[in-house]
Amino acid sequence: MSEVNKRILSSLILLPTALFFIIKGMFYFKFFMIIFFLLAAFEWNALSKGKNYKIPGFIFLITSIYFTILLRGNNNFELYIFLFAILTCISTDIGGYVFGNIFKGPKIIKSISPNKTYAGSIGGYFLSVILVYFFLKNSYLIEDGLPNYFGKNEFIFVLLISTVSQMGDFIISYFKRKSKIKNTGSIIPGHGGLLDRTDGMIFALPFTYIFFNLFLNY
Repeated sequence: MSEVNKRILSSLILLPTALFFIIKGMFYFKFFMIIFFLLAAFEWNALSKGKNYKIPGFIFLITSIYFTILLRGNNNFELYIFLFAILTCISTDIGGYVFGNIFKGPKIIKSISPNKTYAGSIGGYFLSVILVYFFLKNSYLIEDGLPNYFGKNEFIFVLLISTVSQMGDFIISYFKRKSKIKNTGSIIPGHGGLLDRTDGMIFALPFTYIFFNLFLNY
């Protein structure tokens, strides 16, 4: 099976599984996040073995998970914001992968992430805006009365989350290069490790919680 097919198949399994734990409620979500932390910590421990950034990395992981749980919250409005952020991260990743492979072009920071191109970055922004727009227009599927408009604030919010997600990708790539490894693990076929798949999210989700509560609280 090709790497692309492995990537698609693993995504088709992982996304519904993750969505189940996200939507089911806080008890299930906390359980999901505990499993996530144990796996991510295992990968980070291997990646940072003997490095001076090992402990700061663990502190960041714990902080990221804490804010991610706060972002998920306990009601449907908080679920709506959480899904808004998750969808932005996923579509940024997909858009970057697809547009980068189609249009190729100059690399952003070749020494850190040799596959990341400007075309992919723009594609990530483009797809995230499009998919979040349709998500908001169908917010009634979560609960009637949730905001269903896509205005200037929402547009800026998507771009900011997408930017932080892409920065998170580069940050984890930087540490992988420092440790002279290609992937943080091999637990997800076609993707590599758990941190390879969620590198943008572990930065973007805490950012979403902080930024939303400071500037966009409806």
